[in-house]
Amino acid sequence: MAGRDQDGSDQSIPDDGARSRADGEDVGETITNHSLREHGKEIAEDSEDSKHRSIRDMLDDEGKASVFVNRDLVEPDTIIDEERIVGRDEQLESVVSFLKPTLQGNRPPNMLLYGPAGTGKSLIIGAVTQQIIELCQSKGERFGVVDINCQPINTLDQAVFELVQTVAKDIGVDAGVPETGVSTKRKYRRLYELINEHYDSVIFIIDEIDLLVGRRASEEPAYSKLLYQLSRASNTNEIEGQVSVAALTNDPKFMENIDGRAESSFNPRDIYFPDYDANQLRQILDNRRDAFRDDGLSDDVLPLVSAFAAQSHGDARKAIDLFRGAGDLADECGDGEVREEHVRESQEEIDKDRSLKLIEGLTTQKKISLYATASVANFSNWSGSSVPSPVGFKVYQWVTDEIDADQMTRETYVKYVKELSTYGLISTSRKGRGRGGGMYMEFTFTGDPEAMMNRIVDDTRLGSIAEQEALLQSVVNAQLKEFHS
Repeated sequence: MAGRDQDGSDQSIPDDGARSRADGEDVGETITNHSLREHGKEIAEDSEDSKHRSIRDMLDDEGKASVFVNRDLVEPDTIIDEERIVGRDEQLESVVSFLKPTLQGNRPPNMLLYGPAGTGKSLIIGAVTQQIIELCQSKGERFGVVDINCQPINTLDQAVFELVQTVAKDIGVDAGVPETGVSTKRKYRRLYELINEHYDSVIFIIDEIDLLVGRRASEEPAYSKLLYQLSRASNTNEIEGQVSVAALTNDPKFMENIDGRAESSFNPRDIYFPDYDANQLRQILDNRRDAFRDDGLSDDVLPLVSAFAAQSHGDARKAIDLFRGAGDLADECGDGEVREEHVRESQEEIDKDRSLKLIEGLTTQKKISLYATASVANFSNWSGSSVPSPVGFKVYQWVTDEIDADQMTRETYVKYVKELSTYGLISTSRKGRGRGGGMYMEFTFTGDPEAMMNRIVDDTRLGSIAEQEALLQSVVNAQLKEFHS
């Protein structure tokens, strides 16, 4: 466009496009590059700050006060002061009475502590034996507590090795025997050697002993053999000092399955642990309130945790887990107080994960039995998710054939699956097939059978079966069709 200056001379004025073309290559590029460098620098600084904060968050919580002042008090296996023990006066007096002879150099009786999970069996025996250890030490005597939990143990050989390891760790020496490659008898001998060298008297505490069944259902249960050996070790002079055995179980009919010789040798004094009631649960939690800061709990937390625990059949361990979980959640959220929403969210997590965590501790045969049964509930084309035991057993047989595993009898399969009802994984009922059709067990899952199958696959060689999902589904429905025909 042409224009005339005020002085009348002509002057060419470039249009906007020309100016852009003239400036774009130099000025625009310079501005753009400068901006990108500045922006990149800011991103880099932000990234460094984010890294820095993330690492500091993981390693240093300075400035974020925890709701806890003594978190150990809400760990379920912590041995607590006797002043904190609630609702177990009778059981406490019985354990004290039975173990008191140890302090006079006499042999205490064997004991069977039985009752539902979370009712204080481990708590009471642990509190009493800890006091005996301290009293014996003050007299220059050596009292040993050899404590194992049978949930993750499959065989008698593994149980004896676990006992050896427990003693060796307590006295600070090497186990002296390998886990595999030597006989169970050699492990027993090493166990007795360690005890004779380092203890004047000893108590074996075998928790969840009913889970130690062994691999072959046709044989005497592994727990029966273990009780027989340990309870007679003093009489046979294999252990020179006084020996007592305390077996802990959730099964009130535990003694019915013990071999006659083991029953005669063990011959325990029974101590029953009933469920806690709602008031006792509230007091248990109140007695551990000082695990938290004085201002760390809102007023509605204790009543709500107690109410949830009461719904779980009086299980104090679950109540304490929930109490601790709510506190952990408050810390994770950066909240300075545990509130109702933390309790409810923690309860949801516990409900979701509890059954899956229990599965991890099952023996291989129990996992296979559960996997086969869950597959029927998961893949069934029939209405309802209940599993007839004949169908579950047929699928169990197919699974064991596919993975080349030992195959139990139908009676043993049913026994294994029925045991899972004690963990709350399934419910059982007895059904009839009409006149002349006989009776069978029916299993109903309380949780998601597919989630249980996935958790089992993570722990065993059942992964090869998981890869054959379509085939497994066809096997399930073929067996169901045959059962219902």
